[in-house]
Amino acid sequence: MEQALKITGVLSDPTRYYIYKYISQKHNYVTVQEIADEFNIHPNVARLHLSKLEDVNMLKSETKKTGKGGRPSRLYVLSQDVIQLQFPFRDYQLLAQIAFNSLLSLGSAGEKALYETGKQFGKELMQQHMHRLNVSAEALTIEQKMLIAKEAFSTAGLSPAFELSTDGTKIFYDVHNCPFKEVAAHHPTEICNMHGDMMKGIFEILFPNMELTRNDSLLDGCKSCNYKVQI
Repeated sequence: MEQALKITGVLSDPTRYYIYKYISQKHNYVTVQEIADEFNIHPNVARLHLSKLEDVNMLKSETKKTGKGGRPSRLYVLSQDVIQLQFPFRDYQLLAQIAFNSLLSLGSAGEKALYETGKQFGKELMQQHMHRLNVSAEALTIEQKMLIAKEAFSTAGLSPAFELSTDGTKIFYDVHNCPFKEVAAHHPTEICNMHGDMMKGIFEILFPNMELTRNDSLLDGCKSCNYKVQI
């Protein structure tokens, strides 16, 4: 409870909230000076905001030499600690683990159901998103489809970065946040496969004949899960 109060207190400051949001979308380290410039505030004020976010484990920091001489710079990046604010107490992570273990106990039939459900969820997520936008896939350019896919991924909490190949036949994208990371630590293969099928479901609404390939994974210590979509 005390930690929850500290977090809500830290995020009650609008500038601090938007600093955190900026860093969460940056996918990289930031400096005090960068935050000061971005939000038009004094470096000392920027440092205070960053320190308060670090105090509640929403950010972590380290010092690195810039190669220009002088004192090392302190760099800030998102913490990987899970922060949950729930009143009264709920434990959905434990529920997810129980449900997942129960499904896998059914063997290949349970695995198949897991992957099919993941794919169907992805399709429904994209269909709902397009319904809100009041658009159809047939009326969209490739660039517009990519933007809509990125929005859907963001809605799913994946913190994505997208890039279209120069010939327009492939989409490269990185996923910087795995919303299933804690469960994936115990069942990496099944979670990654299910997550991949979920993303296939999202993309198939836009590109029916697409093929998805994963290269790097967060669970292997990489900075992001990296994918290629052949469209």
